[in-house]
Amino acid sequence: MRQNNLSVHSENILPIIKKWLYSDKDIFIRELVSNATDAINKVKILRSSEVLTCDDDSFKISVNIDKKNKKISIADTGIGMTEEEVEKYIAQIAFSGAEEFVAKYKSQTEKDPIIGHFGLGFYSAYMVATNVEIHTLSYKDGAKSVYWSCDGSSSYSIGEGTRKERGTEIVLTVEDEEYLDESKIRELLNRYCSFMPFPIDLNGKSINNKEPLWIKNPSNCTEKEYLEFYRQLYPLEAEPLFWIHLNVDYPFHLQGILFFPKIHRRFDASESTIKLFCNRVFVSDKCKDILPDYLTILRGVIDSPDIPLNVSRSYLQVDQNVKQLSSHISKKISDRLSQLYKTDKDKYTNAWPDIEMIVKLGILQDEKFYDRIKDVLIWQTTDGNWTNIHDYLERAKDKKVYYTSSNKSSPILDLYHEKKIEILISNLPIDTAIIQSLEEKLSITFQRVDGSIDPNLLDPSREKTLLDADGKTASAKIATFIRSSLNTENLEVEAKSLNSDKLPAILVLDENQRRLRDYMTMTQGKNSFPTKKTFVVNTNHPLVQVIERLQNKEPEVAKDLAQSLYDLSLLSQREIAADDLESMVSRQTSILNKLGSLIV
Repeated sequence: MRQNNLSVHSENILPIIKKWLYSDKDIFIRELVSNATDAINKVKILRSSEVLTCDDDSFKISVNIDKKNKKISIADTGIGMTEEEVEKYIAQIAFSGAEEFVAKYKSQTEKDPIIGHFGLGFYSAYMVATNVEIHTLSYKDGAKSVYWSCDGSSSYSIGEGTRKERGTEIVLTVEDEEYLDESKIRELLNRYCSFMPFPIDLNGKSINNKEPLWIKNPSNCTEKEYLEFYRQLYPLEAEPLFWIHLNVDYPFHLQGILFFPKIHRRFDASESTIKLFCNRVFVSDKCKDILPDYLTILRGVIDSPDIPLNVSRSYLQVDQNVKQLSSHISKKISDRLSQLYKTDKDKYTNAWPDIEMIVKLGILQDEKFYDRIKDVLIWQTTDGNWTNIHDYLERAKDKKVYYTSSNKSSPILDLYHEKKIEILISNLPIDTAIIQSLEEKLSITFQRVDGSIDPNLLDPSREKTLLDADGKTASAKIATFIRSSLNTENLEVEAKSLNSDKLPAILVLDENQRRLRDYMTMTQGKNSFPTKKTFVVNTNHPLVQVIERLQNKEPEVAKDLAQSLYDLSLLSQREIAADDLESMVSRQTSILNKLGSLIV
């Protein structure tokens, strides 16, 4: 058996790079400027190792467009290359000089990280260029300038060049007019290179003049700087509510700033707009994998050299590091929210309409997030106060949480208020799932105000309990009459003595069935699930007493009044379907006509 080495032919590999490695031609400018940045970083590292002397003023990357001659050049004042290094790092595809350099100067590269890893970025130039030239001069004493040229085929030219200063210039011959447009190249530089660590200019005009805010110590950043940075990233967005500055060294390196945005009508919560950077180089604004789903509503930037990218550095490769990083960011977010709740409750409650979806989705999707955030899941009460469930239960008489889907004044709420029962407002579709989850976690019961007739709402002293000759109470008789008058399927009728004379009737909906109906409506858009309804009439209300007196004298009028009472209950509790509204109005009009004729 023989053993041999695999060989790679550039005439085969270059078409693959051009067609498959880089999906977006625009990336060439990012790759070449990143290489230039690495070249200058190497100079800084060598300077710190006392291999050479130079000052920061000499560090610069210049991009120039010569539209007439169809040329784009990217020049740096970096480390440069000898002829031997050009042969080694350029002529050998996928041989990374960065890897060799990092291995040699490992301690220094932690402070000034090297961007390149795969040795392929240079060849992205052929995405747009028909020919690429290199003019380079090494920092080494006695080094000679080198010239290299290749049209993308398997052959290249190399020899002595004319460059006089340390560094490298890459010159691309470009036929595509789009990439000879200065505004196009400026757009690409602004997108990919705005936060590079060294000055970049395009045709003599500066591109990046500020260091990224996320690399600064949070204690040295002002509110004004955060807001200005947000406007730089999202010029059309309203000011953010608040933010969290990430600065992590262990177990991975991570920096960034995440903003909680103000929700508005045009806001698209499904669109991820967190910008992902690697060593200050823009990678993507589609980085959902790095954050849990419930945090993708956030805005901002994340920068980490430990994020695993594909070879073209265009998107994430999900691995254990990404999962750990996602979990760590989630913890930082929950810590920030908890801190804000403790230190500035007014600010927290004012921001709640914009952040509650984050909190509630997190509770449903992430058990650890729930454990950290449960005390800052807040609810507004019908009297305008704010509370969490723990505090609510401490004040409650039992382990039951009462809630309503609407804060509008109603006789039903008045019944509870009179008994000093605290009512929470729950009016989001997601609340059904949240309530179910909290019941399981806390072993408590949530009860909507129209989900049952609580014993606290009854007045037993006025209950009509006397039996007639047939063994029926007056309450049972009125309930039987109204049930027969309505003739509605899946409807029970009860007559109760409520402790208030203001509410004539209430439609009670089975709590579990209504939740299931709401869930199906939210997930499937259907409201066809049959829900058990109980129509409870208040025997202490004058209208019910009128129906009771008329059931034998004027049964048809009594039936019409019972129907009106039921229709009004449906309407007040928003339980009437839109398709049934017109028929209800016609029915009520007919009843009023009958009553009017009796009066006349």
